[in-house]
Amino acid sequence: MEPPTLRKAGSKQEEGFGVQPSSMADLGMVPSLRHSNSSLSKTRRLHHLFSNSAKQENLSSWVPQSIKKKECVYFVESSKLSDAGKVVCECGYTRQQHLEEATRPHTLQSKDWDPKKHVQEMPTDAFGDIVFTGLGQKVGKYVRLSQDTPPSVIYHLMTQYWGLDVPNLLISVTGGAKDFNMKPRLKSVFRRGLVKVAQTTGAWIITGGSHTGVMKQVGEAVRDFTLSSSCNEGEVVTVGIATWGTVHNREGLIHPSGGFPAEYIMDEEGQGHLTCLDSNHSHFILVDDGTHGRYGVEIALRTKLEKFISEQTKERGGVAIKIPVVCVVLEGGPGTLHTIYNAITNGTPCVVMEGSGRVADVIAQVAGLPVSEITISRIQQTLSLFSQEMFETLSESRIVEWTKKIQDIVRKRQLLTIFREGKDGQEDMDVAILQALLKASRSHDYFGHENWDHQLKLAVAWNRVDIARSEIFSDERQWKPSELHPVMMAALISNKPEFVKLFLENGVRLKELVTWDTLLYLYQHLDPSCLFHSKLQKVLAEEPERPACGPTAPRVQMHHVAQVLRELLGDFTQPLYPRPRTGDRPRLLLPVPNIKLNMQGVSLRSLYKRSSGHVGFTMDPVRDLLIWAIIQNRRELAEIIWAQSQDCIVAALACSKILKELSKEEEDTDSLEEMLALADEYEHRAVGVFTECYRKDEERAQKLLTRVSEAWGKTTCLQLALEAKDMKFVSHGGIQAFLTKVWWGQLCVDNGLWRVILCMLAFPLLYTNLISFRERKLQARRGLLRVRAFFNAPVVIFHLNVLSYFVFLCLFAYVLMVDFRPTPSWCEYLIYVWLFSLVCEELRQLFYDPDEFGLTKVAFLYFSDFWNKLDIGAILLFIAGLTCRLIPGLLYSGRVILSLDFIMFCLRLMHIFTISKTLGPKIIIVKRMMKDVFFFLFLLAVWVVSFGVAKQAILIHNESRVDWIFRGVVYQSYLTIFGQMPAYIDGVNFSLEQCSPNGTDPYKPKCPESDAVRHEPAFPEWLTVTLLCLYLLFTNILLLNLLIAYRLDDKSCPFCVLDSTDESKLEKNEESALLSWETYLKDNYLQNQQCQHKQRPERQIQDIGNRYEAGGKPLLLQVALGLQPTWARPLGRDTCVLRVNTVVDLLERESLKRSGSMEQRLASLEAQVAQTSRALHWIMTALRDSGFGSEEGVPTLAPQKASEGQDHELDSRQKADAVGDTHHVNARHLLYPNSHVTRFPVPNEKVPWDTEFLIYDPPFYTDDRKDKGLVDPVGNALEALAGISYNAVDGPIDRRSFHGLYAVQEALPLNPMGRTGLRGRGSLGWFGPNHTLQPVITRWRRNQDGAICRKSIKKMLEVLVVKHPLSESWALPGGSREPGEMLPRKLKRVLRREFWSSFQNLLVQGTEVYKGYVDDPRNTDNAWIETVAVSIHFPDQSDMDLKRLNSHLHTCDPGMSVQWQVVDKRIPLYANHKTILQKVAALFGAFY
Repeated sequence: MEPPTLRKAGSKQEEGFGVQPSSMADLGMVPSLRHSNSSLSKTRRLHHLFSNSAKQENLSSWVPQSIKKKECVYFVESSKLSDAGKVVCECGYTRQQHLEEATRPHTLQSKDWDPKKHVQEMPTDAFGDIVFTGLGQKVGKYVRLSQDTPPSVIYHLMTQYWGLDVPNLLISVTGGAKDFNMKPRLKSVFRRGLVKVAQTTGAWIITGGSHTGVMKQVGEAVRDFTLSSSCNEGEVVTVGIATWGTVHNREGLIHPSGGFPAEYIMDEEGQGHLTCLDSNHSHFILVDDGTHGRYGVEIALRTKLEKFISEQTKERGGVAIKIPVVCVVLEGGPGTLHTIYNAITNGTPCVVMEGSGRVADVIAQVAGLPVSEITISRIQQTLSLFSQEMFETLSESRIVEWTKKIQDIVRKRQLLTIFREGKDGQEDMDVAILQALLKASRSHDYFGHENWDHQLKLAVAWNRVDIARSEIFSDERQWKPSELHPVMMAALISNKPEFVKLFLENGVRLKELVTWDTLLYLYQHLDPSCLFHSKLQKVLAEEPERPACGPTAPRVQMHHVAQVLRELLGDFTQPLYPRPRTGDRPRLLLPVPNIKLNMQGVSLRSLYKRSSGHVGFTMDPVRDLLIWAIIQNRRELAEIIWAQSQDCIVAALACSKILKELSKEEEDTDSLEEMLALADEYEHRAVGVFTECYRKDEERAQKLLTRVSEAWGKTTCLQLALEAKDMKFVSHGGIQAFLTKVWWGQLCVDNGLWRVILCMLAFPLLYTNLISFRERKLQARRGLLRVRAFFNAPVVIFHLNVLSYFVFLCLFAYVLMVDFRPTPSWCEYLIYVWLFSLVCEELRQLFYDPDEFGLTKVAFLYFSDFWNKLDIGAILLFIAGLTCRLIPGLLYSGRVILSLDFIMFCLRLMHIFTISKTLGPKIIIVKRMMKDVFFFLFLLAVWVVSFGVAKQAILIHNESRVDWIFRGVVYQSYLTIFGQMPAYIDGVNFSLEQCSPNGTDPYKPKCPESDAVRHEPAFPEWLTVTLLCLYLLFTNILLLNLLIAYRLDDKSCPFCVLDSTDESKLEKNEESALLSWETYLKDNYLQNQQCQHKQRPERQIQDIGNRYEAGGKPLLLQVALGLQPTWARPLGRDTCVLRVNTVVDLLERESLKRSGSMEQRLASLEAQVAQTSRALHWIMTALRDSGFGSEEGVPTLAPQKASEGQDHELDSRQKADAVGDTHHVNARHLLYPNSHVTRFPVPNEKVPWDTEFLIYDPPFYTDDRKDKGLVDPVGNALEALAGISYNAVDGPIDRRSFHGLYAVQEALPLNPMGRTGLRGRGSLGWFGPNHTLQPVITRWRRNQDGAICRKSIKKMLEVLVVKHPLSESWALPGGSREPGEMLPRKLKRVLRREFWSSFQNLLVQGTEVYKGYVDDPRNTDNAWIETVAVSIHFPDQSDMDLKRLNSHLHTCDPGMSVQWQVVDKRIPLYANHKTILQKVAALFGAFY
């Protein structure tokens, strides 16, 4: 039972959060595609609306079963009273706030309150949706859970029930829990950068969730982003993890069946020592330990949850990534320092914001100093400078602890980033956060180039191309195109066009990237919401059933894709991908659906290499990727790929055709409009490139129009343009000129039409100069060639057909009107012959199948044309009329049918005259009007019938004749529209002679209602006249004029083109030259387009300003863009001053950015010069040592002043720290490994035993090992330790040190290297030195030819290393030995027993490279490790001992690994092992 009211207490406490490490795992390709479009979003929204209640029911049933809370079940009275003076339990709650059974007497219970016994878990009663009262309708999620809840359950709740996407990054924000002041500019930079990095990378932000301190700053940053962003930018996920017992007004969140929603009231004034939740967080995890008012309960669970999330794999967009974690620090106190220390110790990078106050400023102040200069006195001085209040509360021991932690934090500079706004080129917080992650990743040790690959895949997962350009694609790393293929595929799949562009700029060739396997992989994993995917599924459904042994669902193959593409492009094209024959069918190299790879597993690069045994299927990989992007409506990606294409005009027209065809089946309006807009854009590109070509060379440009494109299904530009109805392209002047030239054939286009017709009627005129030809030989000759050229011209053929058709129609009309006899005349027989020729032509068109489509497909295409249907109808009607005409009794009926058929033949003239420049557009207008006129006729019919029925009913009484009813209702009403007024409508023309009183006269209408006495109309004239006026108003004025206005708005086609032209197939050399010329001009076109965009900055600024103002952006951006919000315009002078100050501020920021970029470029240049100078110095030294030259005249190298890049600068700082750190470092880590023991903090200056350290009081710890017979006794009792002989050989144990005699104090030896902060022997076996042996087994690295590999002129070594299944690092195969044994235990585990004696001989013959103390985390004040490193080198690859060694290598444990690795400074070994390995490399003069 929850307390009805919560008591007030003292002051707020400070927040300190623990952060666990994130292991930066390798990335691999996964078959995942999550590109969503609007139709899918719409479907999901509808589904969400209908399934919301079902989700709530599932949540209400799952949460109480899986998530528990904690309740105190035993009341133990506390000595302290509540603020109200009431008696409370040790848990902090009053007696009334406990459960009933908790207040009953318990005889068996202890009097001392123990949370392990007196607090029990129960099903949680607080979860669901949360709404903050009075702060809008924003709905969040919350849950109350036990501090012992497994992180996996919480993660499942967040991703499955709360619907959160798995993050690409985890940002843990920590700092002061009290309210603190930040400079406005620094606050703005923090808020803007934090939200930007979260929004762009898809990160989760984790804070303490309360409305104070740094959590409040994060909440306000999210609030500002929400108010200023558009709805499609997505929500920033902000998770608050707070203690349930410290939340004020938490009783409103208690709903046993779930709160949907629960209302939370923020009451900061009455919260007392408790805290309110922050309303700007989206999700809350409230950790419960059964107590009230105790802070810090959530820290342990938050640490576990962050560690668990960092171990999860994010699979999306074609990549798999272990989720990285970064800690962002603002202000803070001791708890924050502890959080930073834990994060750095566990490998989590931290970004500390200088200027935020307290701990953050202290660390920022000393971060640039060598560790040796970070002393206790300096920390005291810095603390007093930045936080005098906190400094006064710290004891001497706490100051020592602070010094030790800060030393350890600064020592790992690769994990620490100090953000200094406006300094060192730093301007944006988001860039600093991502750079910190990359710097941390860069500092990790990897084999080969895995480090760079990992960083690049991180940048791709974050979708931050700016980080990739500045941090990864630098002069320090030269990328091979093949190395970029996996991330290129990831960028393609996840639709990241900027990365695709970046990879293309860095040498990726699409011809090498795209293979049959990769293309098939792309199509098999299309987004299910894609329209093309549904069309592919229909094709697969039509596939014949497979045998029972085959798979249940047929997989997509490329011939299926080709079938759908042919439907989109048109049946006039050939299939783009052939159907594979049996036996030649290409297969994938890997089972793609189960690909989850890492750098030690199978490499996905095999997908990007061509399969051995079959040749590449495609002639144009650019075309394949372009189609793949277009069918998914990916505008930017398709634009980048199209810019790489050669056959760009055909490609643009094909894209336009595909998009227009897909838009016809798209149901979602937004997607349809996007497709049509993209189709118009590609048509515009085709026009632009053709314009460039036409300006340069008209003849070449016209060749492009008729060139058969093999890559696009053996079609031409004109065919695609006509099929896609790209009228802008076809109406281009160059194309119209070409079509005109084709239209006139070999005739000159300036010949008048009257000359052509005259020569058609009198062809001997061709022998005169009346007709001119383009070719000179035809112009000069007078023979049959001129006649043939004339009559082969399309213009002549067309006019001959028109003339013959007119003759046919005239003859047909003559027969119908003049010469239609019972017996057919010769003219009528001539018509029959003429019609038979027309029938033959229609049959030819119906059965002609040059592309071998099949009769069904050809018939479908034939009847899809309206004019073909009209021809068939006219012919069938003629046959019907002819049949009736030949039957004597049906002669007249046949004449009527043939007369109607004549109308249909006349309508055929409209199609013929479509070619006319004058009549063509009008005919097209009429054709389009006919489609819409039926909708207006329906409206017109409503008025006609309604008026006709009313008029008939008012005027005529009981008319029984159906024909006269039709005349009165429909016929007369219709004629009224055109001015023929009906009789008797107003009584003026009333006459009984013109009608039949009883309706008996079949030739007269029935008389209207009339007075039988006065013979006057009896119907209400005013009503009929009113109806007539209204009828004419709506019909004659509104409807018809509306139809006219509608058609005036329609844009008709202003031109006509030929249906077909002659295709030309060029030779390979000519075609290659033509395509290269087209590509060159395409590049010119794109360059001109870019220049035009750059020349319009005012327009861009105005558009951005309008968008910012419409979206409610902050005042700063509006003013900086020269725009004033409406409420600010009356301010006058103040507004102008604000605008000027803001512009100056932005200019200063821009100059800082430019200077920072220039500094980076100069530093890179200086690094290259320094590297060159070192190489020259080495060459000069080598030549001088070889006897060339003398010492005289040798140029001296200038000292290096600039930093050698980030890594070199980091290495130099670490070397400086190493020089200053003359004492052991690893042996002073605060947390002893594999235990819960914490060392006493020992700063550098207090390590030597001779340095006074009065407060030094280390704990005593000795691990109780299983092998008790082989170790020294446990404890520090003098009796047990009296029998140990130090500085001598004590039985089988050698207790002598390589560093001479060591001191013994109180029967315990003292570490010769100084204090460690821990007494006892820890987890080591013996007091004093623990001797180990480290054999360093090496050989030369050789290539396939057996030659020794070199790097930087030096030979390269390979070393034998082992890896334990529980360790993340590799190690040398050495370590501790059994007493009296020579071989280490670890070496015995990887060597067969029969080779042990032989290896002992190799050890004896080896070279000792090191002997002495090892800085190991297990060392203590009384026990430490000393080692002997022996080098065993095999210079010859044919050495028998080397072959025997390789043959006897094995591992006893299945998880243990042993292998040869290249010696490099980035090899992932333990630090002390790397030091030994460096000595071995120096011994042989090898590369390191």
